[in-house]
Amino acid sequence: MAGPDRFSLLPPEVIVSILSRLPLKDAVRTSVLARSWHHLWTFRSRLSLGWPGDPLGNTGNSGPVASSWIERVHHVVSSLRGPLLHFALCEHFSYDQSALLQRLLDLLLQKEGCLDTLHLSIISDSLVIHLPSFHSLKRLALSECRIVLPTGFQGFQRLSTLSLQSVQISNDDLNFLIHTSNNLTGFQGINFVASEDHPLSVKLSLPLLRYLEFGINNSVEKVEVISAPCLEQASILNYTYSDSEKFASVTLGFLTTAVMVSSLELSFNVLKLGDHSIDANRNGILMRELLLKKHDGVSCLDQTLECVRIDTENLNHFMTGMTLVKFFLLNARVLKLMKVAYRTGSGVEPRMIEELQKAKVTTSPEAEVVMICQRENVIVNF
Repeated sequence: MAGPDRFSLLPPEVIVSILSRLPLKDAVRTSVLARSWHHLWTFRSRLSLGWPGDPLGNTGNSGPVASSWIERVHHVVSSLRGPLLHFALCEHFSYDQSALLQRLLDLLLQKEGCLDTLHLSIISDSLVIHLPSFHSLKRLALSECRIVLPTGFQGFQRLSTLSLQSVQISNDDLNFLIHTSNNLTGFQGINFVASEDHPLSVKLSLPLLRYLEFGINNSVEKVEVISAPCLEQASILNYTYSDSEKFASVTLGFLTTAVMVSSLELSFNVLKLGDHSIDANRNGILMRELLLKKHDGVSCLDQTLECVRIDTENLNHFMTGMTLVKFFLLNARVLKLMKVAYRTGSGVEPRMIEELQKAKVTTSPEAEVVMICQRENVIVNF
């Protein structure tokens, strides 16, 4: 007579840890192998549903099949007995499934005493998510969905990282969401969706922010980074590929207060720093003359900023990019690497090289200046 299998002799917490690393369907099947395992899958702390390769994934994106799938997900979450730390859901949904999805979020809210990570990729421009206040949440990622903050929304007091990609949200809700997340150390906002009549005007004042990535498109009218004293890495890029004459203005107030910024990546047409600005569309020459002077007392420029990348491909005016390059070569006193990205065949390549050679000689000869061609694997060092 065979003795008990060795796996059944493992402590329950070890078995639960093993099951938590398996896809849900495999975890349930594995639990059947031993009598002592039968219900241990219900103590798993992570659920990722609907992602590519997930055997429990939805096979349809509308109608009874999709609704039945949501019901199964609801049943799985209801069956969990232990603390749920991580929940991720990626699926296509239709408008008529809004109530089912909201019911699932409300269930997560009831079980959320330990929930620290929530990732929702709904892939629907018609379904509206009323985002509950998950008080224990530390990481939130939302993509391909429309978000509305419900009445009485209290924010996320413990939230440390926030990622919003291809999200439709009102200007008031976006700013309130950011404002009530004072403990953010990382923020990513890319490809926002807004109506032409109500573009986004975003203000960031985050005392603990260390990483910032913001993509500017036609839905964004203005970005103001008012204060971010702990910021270490910032990437603010123009994601608009059009000939529109409207460009968002970007205010980098954080440069006057931040003392830790070491990496900066920029691509936009209107830059405001203190009382001065570069605007490729208005008074460009005058503004560039004002900006291309030494700015003393800017801590990150004096002490920490070592790497800057300027992407000229998405800039409306060639000289705007060159002005940004010259400004940082002139003022970033500990700069080690300046990267200038461009596309070959743009008609400005010879002029760009000439301008960079001048900038290298007249400003910061210690810094390495690198030109990176976006279409070809070409790097030019100065």
